[in-house]
Amino acid sequence: MLIDALKASSRKITVFLFTVLTLVVVLGSLMYLIEGEKNGFTSIPLSIYWAIVTLTTVGFGDLVPQTTLGRTLASVVMILGYSIIAVPTGIVTAEMSLASIDAREKARPKIVCEHCGSKDNDTDAIFCKHCGTKLLM
Repeated sequence: MLIDALKASSRKITVFLFTVLTLVVVLGSLMYLIEGEKNGFTSIPLSIYWAIVTLTTVGFGDLVPQTTLGRTLASVVMILGYSIIAVPTGIVTAEMSLASIDAREKARPKIVCEHCGSKDNDTDAIFCKHCGTKLLM
């Protein structure tokens, strides 16, 4: 069931990962512009590394912003990291929930209408969902 949910949500997760990747590049580049080489952010790729470490809440501490604006951006990235952690979990959980509902619906026995042949009637139905004919129990 988990594998099916992962397969069903693969497109959403791909879009999510692309968004996170874009966000990391933008935030890393912004931090490079704010802090600069004098504060240890010697290149954009190194700043992107900092953004990944901070966004994933790993926080090695090898690169630390020194300016007030840099620390403010770091705080925003940290809080954003907590919210991002929950997104893939919610996507997969929603797919698992839908799969569970579908499985229950398929397992539920149905009554066939003798007038129109519809097999979509619930076991407790009195009348056919499609033609309105009284169902035989």
